[in-house]
Amino acid sequence: MTENELAKMVFDAGLKVHKALGPGLLESAYEECLYYELAKLGLLVEKQKGLPLIYEEVKLEVGYRVDLMIENKLIVQVKSVEALNDIHLAQVLTYLKLSNCKLGLLINFNTLLFKDGVKRVINGSL
Repeated sequence: MTENELAKMVFDAGLKVHKALGPGLLESAYEECLYYELAKLGLLVEKQKGLPLIYEEVKLEVGYRVDLMIENKLIVQVKSVEALNDIHLAQVLTYLKLSNCKLGLLINFNTLLFKDGVKRVINGSL
């Protein structure tokens, strides 16, 4: 399955969660529900997956954690904030680089329309 196919499945599952819960909850609630929906689809979903930083061939466990990693190909970072900003984008780009994934989704559930809270983040060419 391609990154784009996975992203479509994540978008659809996120939309289902957003329709059921609406905006205004904690990030952890949306993350758990999105994890549940994706696992129901039979996808390999890792929650709060640790990412080490490799510096000069030394593996450093510095506490980077991806909200969701789907099929070892797609990073999903869940937010519930008033507005996404550059630091959120930088966070996803860092996770993409550390994981060697090409595509990430930055999803802010705190929006009236779900589609307005979803940003695709690309590492390299896809």
